[in-house]
Amino acid sequence: MMCTLKSSSHPHRELSSHDSSSLLLSAGWVALDASTSVRADLGIAGGRISQLIDRLGKGHGRENSGSKSGCTEISLEGCLVLPGLVNSHDHLEFNLFPRLGRGPYPNFEKWADDIFHPESSPLREHLSVPKPVRLWWGGLKNLLSGVTTVCHHNAYEEAVFGADFPVRVVKQYGWAHSLRFGKNVKEAFLSTPPEAPFIIHLAEGSDKQSGDEIFELDRLGALDSRTVIVHGVGMTDRGHELRRQRGAALVWCPTSNRFTLGATLGAAALDGQDRISLGSDSALTAEGDLLDEIRAAHHEGVDPRQIYSMVTGRAADVLRLQNGEGKLQPGANADLLVVKQMDLSPADLLVSTRLDAIEMVMVSGKPHLVSARMALRCPPTLLDGLEEIHIEGTSCFVRAPVRQLLNEPHAHLGTNVRLAGKRVSA
Repeated sequence: MMCTLKSSSHPHRELSSHDSSSLLLSAGWVALDASTSVRADLGIAGGRISQLIDRLGKGHGRENSGSKSGCTEISLEGCLVLPGLVNSHDHLEFNLFPRLGRGPYPNFEKWADDIFHPESSPLREHLSVPKPVRLWWGGLKNLLSGVTTVCHHNAYEEAVFGADFPVRVVKQYGWAHSLRFGKNVKEAFLSTPPEAPFIIHLAEGSDKQSGDEIFELDRLGALDSRTVIVHGVGMTDRGHELRRQRGAALVWCPTSNRFTLGATLGAAALDGQDRISLGSDSALTAEGDLLDEIRAAHHEGVDPRQIYSMVTGRAADVLRLQNGEGKLQPGANADLLVVKQMDLSPADLLVSTRLDAIEMVMVSGKPHLVSARMALRCPPTLLDGLEEIHIEGTSCFVRAPVRQLLNEPHAHLGTNVRLAGKRVSA
């Protein structure tokens, strides 16, 4: 899909070339972990972080020297660089939908029985929007919340999730919808590559049936360290103990759980040392995007440092990502979230971040989202292919054909198009 950004001049300082594959992000702050940031320059080459140049001369376990020659420099003065966020659970094709249901329900099957009427409004109109277009909007929802990698819970769409898609979609995984809706869960698990995660909705309910599902999964031989359980709300203490014995991971979706079930994981399940990550789920049940889930997790009483890990390094571990996702270190994919700097730790800043605080999102070293302020600091060549988007009173530029993507929703849904509950226009 081709598109262009209509812009005039964009002041910036070039060191010696326009080569967008070699960049220096200078004069900003860089998050070393949830608690620590340093004043540093960050070099990017070939889509990966090439060096971290600490302006205070401290190593912090990373490269602390390097040349500025031969690359284009963008000033990040007044900004903090965080790792691009990892969203561990979404259904990308359902993010133009409104929230559906009048819970709480005892389990997800009762919710599905209540809302799934495809011949009736509003499902009829939303399902009329072609699926590839809906998937793109799901990608944009994630990009607009600082996500650079998302795990789509459905079949991988090779024809849609190409290099021009707004965010990276996890490609190597096995999956089943659930024990109730999965066609052959054991076969799906056995066919999952040994180095990949096996992802399944489990215990998505508060009744006994939901609580017993982990034992059923174990009897099938599909519960081990590769298993990633989405939701897990109904698991008992004995169920969590079994999960930990097997080394299985857990994905938490707090607002989706609250909406459908009237409950979510308790503090005892959210052990700070456990393999737990955060997912947005889709707009069918969730409040919004991953930033909304981050704030909801904080509201549930979880420490910001734990939340930070749930959407960065720990999320990458849960999904078995192998290219440095969720980390800022030489050799890692240059997946970055740049936000306004405040006198806060990276974790405290993250739990208060909203779209209007995002200055730039980079995927493999390429700007996929740029604020109007940051656009003035970037060379025009880096902005080719970006289009302006307005969402709930905030504007920015994204690497997507926004006007073209709005045509189908306008035809089927009218002009009041909402992305994860937020009004969107070009």
